[in-house]
Amino acid sequence: MARRNDFGVASRTTCENYLQVSLSFIVSAAAICRCVPCVQSCSAVPLITIDYHSQKTQFLCTVSYYKIRSQMFSVSKIVFYPFIKNFCCLDNILQIYPRIKRKTTSSSGTNIRKDEKQQKHEDIPVENIRNFSIVAHVDHGKSTLADRLLEMTGAITKNSGTSQVLDKLQVERERGITVKAQTASLKYTLNSREYLLNLIDTPGHVDFSSEVSRSLAACQGVILLVDANQGVQAQTVANFYIAFGKDLVIIPVLNKIDLKNADPVAVSGQLRTLFGFSENDILKVSAKLGTGVEDVLKAIVNRLPPPPVNRDAPFRALLFDSWYDRYRGAVILVYVTDGTVQVGDEIVTMHSGKNYEIKSVGLLRPYEEPTYKLSAGQVGYLTCNMRSTKEACIGDTLHHRNQPVSVLPGFKSANPMVFAGVYPMDQSQHVTLRSAIEKLILNDSAVTVSTDSSPALGQGWRLGFLGLLHMEVFSQRLEQEYDAQAIITAPSVTYKARIFGEKNVKHYGGSEITITNPAYFPDPCIVTEFLEPMVMGTIITPDTYLGSVLSLCMERRGTQQSSTNIDNHLVMMKFLLPLNEIVVDFHDHLKSISSGYASFDYEECGFVPSKLVKLNILLNGIIVEELSMVVHASKASSAGRKICLKLKDIIPRQLVEIAIQAAVGGKIVARETLKAYRKDVTAKLYGGDVTRRKKLLDRQAEGKKKMKLVANIKLPREAFIDVLKR
Repeated sequence: MARRNDFGVASRTTCENYLQVSLSFIVSAAAICRCVPCVQSCSAVPLITIDYHSQKTQFLCTVSYYKIRSQMFSVSKIVFYPFIKNFCCLDNILQIYPRIKRKTTSSSGTNIRKDEKQQKHEDIPVENIRNFSIVAHVDHGKSTLADRLLEMTGAITKNSGTSQVLDKLQVERERGITVKAQTASLKYTLNSREYLLNLIDTPGHVDFSSEVSRSLAACQGVILLVDANQGVQAQTVANFYIAFGKDLVIIPVLNKIDLKNADPVAVSGQLRTLFGFSENDILKVSAKLGTGVEDVLKAIVNRLPPPPVNRDAPFRALLFDSWYDRYRGAVILVYVTDGTVQVGDEIVTMHSGKNYEIKSVGLLRPYEEPTYKLSAGQVGYLTCNMRSTKEACIGDTLHHRNQPVSVLPGFKSANPMVFAGVYPMDQSQHVTLRSAIEKLILNDSAVTVSTDSSPALGQGWRLGFLGLLHMEVFSQRLEQEYDAQAIITAPSVTYKARIFGEKNVKHYGGSEITITNPAYFPDPCIVTEFLEPMVMGTIITPDTYLGSVLSLCMERRGTQQSSTNIDNHLVMMKFLLPLNEIVVDFHDHLKSISSGYASFDYEECGFVPSKLVKLNILLNGIIVEELSMVVHASKASSAGRKICLKLKDIIPRQLVEIAIQAAVGGKIVARETLKAYRKDVTAKLYGGDVTRRKKLLDRQAEGKKKMKLVANIKLPREAFIDVLKR
């Protein structure tokens, strides 16, 4: 029985309890009996903030529905009796109404506070804005330092239990590396002045150096992070010279000073020797514990200059990143150099000349936080219904419609180093895979795409990557983010060939051709010389492993250019190496022979003449173009033997015998045989004439020969990447 007050009316708490229980039963019972209108109407209104008349209508509808079914009538009578008794009075409605009013007022107050917060972002003057990036070698603690900066500025809660907040991709968390530069806007107060710090966390692996180059285009300074345990590494040197070449302010920071084997004094000496820093410039922190991170924030404010922008000029922004959203299309990340932009403005892209209306703008803190406008000096995102990957061109300049501006200096586009064929598992999935590749390229503009076809795999694409890790990450993201299964062929690098003969030059469209696919390798009879790409590799290693490192480089046809002693234990060497020799597994071998202490980085160094041949792989006499590759003539035999052995292990045994051969032109340089499955046809024999045994074996051999003529060899998809691993 409901508890009543002094006026004989049920109390508000009791009424609400009855209402919640009754409505829950109504929705559940109606769902069981497929009372769709009742379910929709009941679920459309919150259970506490209730309009009496609408609930009465729902009640009558449900009661009348149950009365039709005699087996439910007794249940409905029991349940709805307290509801009728306690809610059929106006006094209860009047008691619930003030609560609804308070909830509406509270929501309005929240919106006002949110508006004030957005206005606060926009009112920060240009001289209080700092744009900076964190650059370092792999695993030197960039993402961990970014986490501490986010915590200390209030962007995320302390001890939230989430590490590497800016590593948002699944592949980044699985591999423990950063593969995509991420942005976060931080609010920091120093000496009673509020600053907006725009942080860009960058990858450390050499395969993603294009992300670093794009990120620095929006920065005025960098934090050069160095592990106090490992010291200066190859990518540290490369990042320093990238920042130095862009005339950015560099703040050197030693990380992981809390480790037992850390040696900040020795590493500080390396920084002074290589880069000319003074001892007072070098900060010492522990990003894991938060020690010294406050000094980093002060150094960002005091050492870095504000962005050189003009808010009174016409709007102009640099597009330096983008990603795809299934509902909003392309979300583009921009650095506003002049003027302001807000929702409703019409903008034009310099590259395509198309007009777009701004649908939303905001900052990343580190998650999307909408604002009214973006002003000069800020780094933020905007959406404008871009749907095609060709529309969001990285490095493009944006401006207001009818207000033309000069083009902003972009950045050097990345040249692909490794090429591979990508094909759908089944041709019925061609459209799905094409859509997935287009969306992913929007977020990874370093990948180049051209159409390709294969007799064995059908229609596909030829994709260019910055390295083997870049290729593996791209393949993994296709599968994880877009559920697209793809076959990726063996990777190769770009070669050039110089053609002679007027007819041949006309056929190829020039005297010098570029070879990105071994299937299109020209006949050596019409080529004067082949050219292969070279790189200038930088290796930093302890002197203990110097002999092993030199042997490895010589084995890969490298030529030593210089050698520098960093300190008493570390040596930095430069080698001229063929790209084909380092792109697959050179880094793995270098880490193995140096117990993980050596580091490697490289940059392009043009093309040089070389003696190249095409190595064909044959299965039962049929050339598999997808497994063909271009190698140096001196390594054709050894490379063919390794590939044949690898294929013998990878290809499963089948009903027919498989001859695996490697050939250069018409010459077979290596061969392996994969035996067929055979049934023991002589198991039923128990002695007798030997001719009976021979007859059964000959009959089996004859059947195998017939099967070999029509049998299809099945190759697992892993064979195409694993075939090149030495």
